[in-house]
Amino acid sequence: MIKKISIFLLIAIALSGCSSASKGSIVSKGVVKRNILSKPIYRPSSILEDRGSNNLLNVSSKEVSPEEEIKSKEHSPILTVDPLSISSTRKGWSWLYSPKSEAALLSKYQGFAFGDISKKDIYLTFDEGYENGYTPSILDTLKANGVKAAFFVTTPFATDSFNGLKNSELIKRMIGEGHIVSNHSVSHKSMSSFLKENDFDYELNENQRIVNQIPGVKMSKFFRPPMGDFSELSLYYTQRLGYKSIFFALAYLDYDINNQPNPEVAKANLLKNSRPGMICLLHAVSKTNAEILDSLIKAWKAEGYEFKSLDELP
Repeated sequence: MIKKISIFLLIAIALSGCSSASKGSIVSKGVVKRNILSKPIYRPSSILEDRGSNNLLNVSSKEVSPEEEIKSKEHSPILTVDPLSISSTRKGWSWLYSPKSEAALLSKYQGFAFGDISKKDIYLTFDEGYENGYTPSILDTLKANGVKAAFFVTTPFATDSFNGLKNSELIKRMIGEGHIVSNHSVSHKSMSSFLKENDFDYELNENQRIVNQIPGVKMSKFFRPPMGDFSELSLYYTQRLGYKSIFFALAYLDYDINNQPNPEVAKANLLKNSRPGMICLLHAVSKTNAEILDSLIKAWKAEGYEFKSLDELP
């Protein structure tokens, strides 16, 4: 009897030790203030450029299977590990050329570039680093076509104004018309550069706090890494904050306001490269996007595509 009790006590002590080790691996969060850029600088390394074709996307002649890029729709639960054991190597997402290993990382940490690839669905998203006067027109077009989209906003966008109209009013309008307002960070820097968890958390938490101060607005828990830059560590930090990382399955060089692509050529290229289940990235600073959006949406619908919300991701 005494021998059985001793064995029981040894097992209990061992289990207690495992529990303590697990708790000790969780890193506490804090807030570190950083400077806010007045306007982000856009240099998306993952949005491809064909210099010989009117600065539109460089399309590979080889068909790229969505299944090869996003292998799984099921995602593991939030992981509790030592951040020092996770790679901080910078990667740049490209819907054309990212290897399977990068798609596997997205799947592991609740990252998406596609929704359901078996259906002709489009998840339409706009990045809002700053306002350039086209967001009201974009919202008008979306409303006229009955399409809901997601807008990824930075802190400079949320706190700035354009021609006397506060951008906070645009954000209120987005919410009021049924769109999603999501996180694009405070400073629009490469998230792989924030190695300390406190610094990384500030970029998302502070932006969320500022946006949520706008009456009637609540930011959705989706995050688009600026420039498509990420590391396994940044994906881990994002998931720890309860966010899903949203990348893209279609994008083009539309963000350079001084070198806007030809509208008809841009529309043709976007349609040619549309695929079922894609998350489409457009920049709201683009004059071309504002001009082609209505006809682009109508063309997508004519081809049998339906528009889905990020809330409907599988």
